Amino acid sequence: MGMKAIFFRLILTFIVLLLLIGCGETMFPSRHVLVLPQVPETWVSLLGEPHWRVEWLNPEGQRQIKAVTSAESIAIELPQTWTSAVLAWPYWPEQNIGPELFRPAGALFPFDSSANRISLTWKAGPDAVLYWELALAYWQDEAVSKVPRIPQNFNWPRFRELFETDVINEAVRLDPWLADWRSIAEKTVRSGFDRRRLVPEPNEKMNIPVSSGPWYSGSPFAAPLFFEEGTTPVFPVRSVVEIWVCNEGILRCNKKAWVFTLWDK
Repeated sequence: MGMKAIFFRLILTFIVLLLLIGCGETMFPSRHVLVLPQVPETWVSLLGEPHWRVEWLNPEGQRQIKAVTSAESIAIELPQTWTSAVLAWPYWPEQNIGPELFRPAGALFPFDSSANRISLTWKAGPDAVLYWELALAYWQDEAVSKVPRIPQNFNWPRFRELFETDVINEAVRLDPWLADWRSIAEKTVRSGFDRRRLVPEPNEKMNIPVSSGPWYSGSPFAAPLFFEEGTTPVFPVRSVVEIWVCNEGILRCNKKAWVFTLWDK
């Protein structure tokens, strides 16, 4: 390497260092304490306090997973130069209920952070899931590998504003988990975001011979289901597994099958 090239690289390195110093700490990873959300009272009364599986991206962009209990605090490091998501899945190992059955809480950094604390909320759970689904769709679809529709570039503030208005489907606005977020992400990666896709995934009615309930959903937004005594309950079912719980046990169901499990006494 010639002397001119060496001199140029030294000058370039010096300029980068000046930029980093001028940016303060914003260019470096810092630790953030996660604040878990309040769990719905019906879940706690039937199942007890949950454990949590927390997922995030470290400063190198690698996926991290850690299991914690409600009594524990967790501090994580995140990339400081682009938007990233944090997910927290509630689960109850004592009741044989694993992660990804009940809907998660979530957060988007930096929008949900303040003073090195990140508040995980049920409202941001769908946002964080969409973030992961966008990343998955982008990297799996070779046809769009050169299109910069990655979750870091998604207009998250504008997306969140949609749920504060009546311009989208009312059912999805009230319970975002009715939408098929994987399908929405795949279509967004291919052709861009369209708010008209924010509609409930089609469901069917299924007669399931269980008790009258009341039944409480695995979505924190869904209203409980009440059925008359002596009738066969009719549940809305979709392609994904839905969770319903009552005093007697837990119901897992989709369009193909259902399984009811009594609580261990």
